[in-house]
Parts: sequence; C-alpha cells; structure tokens
Amino acid sequence: MAELATIARPYAEALYKASGAELAATSVWLDELALIAVDDQLLQFADSPKVTVAHTFDVIVGVVKTALPEKAKNFLRAVLDNGRLSVLPEIASQFRALKNAQTGSSDAVVYSAFALDAAALAELAVTLEKRFSRKLNVLLEVEPALIGGVRVVVGDEVLDTSVKARLEQMKVALVA
Repeated sequence: MAELATIARPYAEALYKASGAELAATSVWLDELALIAVDDQLLQFADSPKVTVAHTFDVIVGVVKTALPEKAKNFLRAVLDNGRLSVLPEIASQFRALKNAQTGSSDAVVYSAFALDAAALAELAVTLEKRFSRKLNVLLEVEPALIGGVRVVVGDEVLDTSVKARLEQMKVALVA
C-alpha cells in the first residue's frame, strides 16, 4: 500500500493547492469519484485495451450523481490519462488528511448496531468531540454484528462500547 500512497500524494497535494477556498466542495466531488473508482466492474472496463480514456471518462461522468465542475472534470481527465483510476480512493484519503490538518479536525467513523437519526448522531458527535478533544467529521456505518452500542474509530484510536466488545471481555475473563 505504500506504493499507492506514493503515487497518490502528488495528485492530492496538487488538488489541495488548486482548491484554495473551495476545499469543502472539492472534498464532496472527490469523495464521490473515489466511491465510483472502487467498483471492480469499472476498473475492469477501464483496463480493457478496447476502451479509450474518453469512453471511461464519459462512463464515470454519467454515473456521478451531481454535476461535476470543470475543475473536477479536468482532474478526472488527468487521473485517467495517467492510468491512475485505481489510485483515486487513496488520493481522496490523502486530500481529506490535508484538509483535516488545515482545519484541525479528524475523521471519525461510528459503527452502530442500528441506524441513528440525525439528532442522536449530532448529540453523539458533541460527546465524541469532548472525548477526543478535537473537531470530528462523523460518518455513520451500520454494523449489526455489534448487537448494541457503538464502536468509534478516529485515526488510530478506537473507542468500543458495543455489546459485542463487552461479551468478548467477559469471555476472556471467564476463560482466564
């Protein structure tokens, strides 16, 4: 994976510098492109020798939910021209890291056994920001295997208050 990071870094840094005051808007369309770029069928399609870069570009632009600004289209063309479609998710990740470093925030993934409504998620975000002592960009993912509670991942820190984690702790205590 270090190779992907090395390839992605110049793209992420150049996009970060070119975005200027439009970091939030750039982050939105870049994340959407990154989600599209992880599709195996698209990667196979793009790698086909019979498919041109222009055709791959048209397919991706056709799949995007929101209209891409001209800057996004130019960036996508550059990525495709250089054969770096598979690196797009890593570019988005590094771009987010640069953006977070500027704003002093971190990405937090909250894994919950059940879907949370907006009010509950906002309340949880406030509590987590106090716990981690920084502004958090919270993303919710439902993971029914947790049974109940939440597991929060912020960078390399994990806060696990799920029922599954408590059961594992009890199992270890009983076996020991």
